[in-house]
Amino acid sequence: MTQLADSGIGDLRRTFEGPVLGPDDTEYDDARRLWNAAIDRRPAVIARCRSAADVSRAVLFARAHGLEIAVRGGAHNPGGSSSVDDGLMIDLSLMDDVTVDPAAKLARVGGGALLSKLDAAAQEHGLATPAGMVSHTGVGGLTLGGGMGWLTRKFGLSIDNLESVQIVTADGQLRRAAEDENPDLFWAVRGGGGNFGVVTEFEFRLHEVAPMVSFGLAFWELDQGTDVLRMAREVMAKLPEELNIVVAAVNAPPAPFVPAEYHFRPGYALIVVGFGTAEEHARTMAEIRSTLPPLFEFESPMPYVALQQLLDEANGWGMHAYDKGFYLDEFTDDAIEVITAQVPLKQSPGSVALFYRLDNGYSAVADDATAFSGSRAPGWAGFIVAVCPVPELLEHDRAWVRSFWDAMVPVSRGQGMYVNAISDLDVDDRVRASYGPKYDRLAAIKTTYDPDNIFHRNANIKPA
Repeated sequence: MTQLADSGIGDLRRTFEGPVLGPDDTEYDDARRLWNAAIDRRPAVIARCRSAADVSRAVLFARAHGLEIAVRGGAHNPGGSSSVDDGLMIDLSLMDDVTVDPAAKLARVGGGALLSKLDAAAQEHGLATPAGMVSHTGVGGLTLGGGMGWLTRKFGLSIDNLESVQIVTADGQLRRAAEDENPDLFWAVRGGGGNFGVVTEFEFRLHEVAPMVSFGLAFWELDQGTDVLRMAREVMAKLPEELNIVVAAVNAPPAPFVPAEYHFRPGYALIVVGFGTAEEHARTMAEIRSTLPPLFEFESPMPYVALQQLLDEANGWGMHAYDKGFYLDEFTDDAIEVITAQVPLKQSPGSVALFYRLDNGYSAVADDATAFSGSRAPGWAGFIVAVCPVPELLEHDRAWVRSFWDAMVPVSRGQGMYVNAISDLDVDDRVRASYGPKYDRLAAIKTTYDPDNIFHRNANIKPA
């Protein structure tokens, strides 16, 4: 395959707007690097696209030379699906323009843009759209799988705010997909991942979000986990949609607001963010404090863009990572028993278990309205994430993630999971379980737009 690529790489360069890199180019090693340091792959060709026409040329070149295709946006997928040994990496990182129309409350976003650029451009006009919680994540990969974050309780998932996409399909054609054009393809890309082509542009609906939000964090000892999770269950049952809480089993960060004696202390945290009034946020923090006094706490107004960057450093490039996810109806006593038994078994201080609340705006969308891999019934999305500074710790904490997940299956919604939390690429049974009855419809659409399954480095949906 490499020889085939070498024989034609000059022709590709002559027709390409962006740089085309091979293993002998000085920029190659930096261009092939991924967020997860545990993944080290060497593509035969890296096509750094500047336009949709470049993407089309890259797809057709790969097909002509029998090269496996990987698509790189933010390179943040823990499983390393954005790279491939001896194949062709379609690198979208140069296609990162973001254009905001404040009057129409719409944003056009290049397929290689990072969340940080979208957040900043929209906030210049007091606007935002639901996105993830780590700002150096790529918009594309996050959105195609669903996209959940701080605004999900109020405005739903990223895909619920998607108006249209421009997408290069397996035949090299650029298509627009929206409710009024290629609606089957539009349904499929809203949750179906990268199975149907390379999205070169997203169009998002924006919402008014004030530049400053209310932020609070409360932290408890590890042995208080049962009480913390039971309290979270009670607090969330009556929380207005203007507030959101993430429940985290985490080591206390070495941040200025954390007393020095608690730096890196393992325990449980509630992170409380308010998009409404400061008084509403303060009442919730007071209720938490009076119900179960924390080891330490912190409250402060915070810029929305800073909130979006809050977890960036802890999830910086160069970490060794692995993750799995699950859906939970509620923090039942059985689920709490499993969680509190598993959390202390990790070794890396960066490894975490996170729980995002899914209700209100998330549940306002019908199950079959999009291809999203999960029920829209109120519940929690759980993420078990190994984040390790050295590979020796990853070996242990990868096993921890897997055993934790196995233990959660009987007390959760089963083996189905959010497809953005699938690190392993060879788990067909998990993909089918995640999509449930939607899988057959997705497979039929896959047959129409990618019958040869060339876009398979993902939570793969096989053609019918």
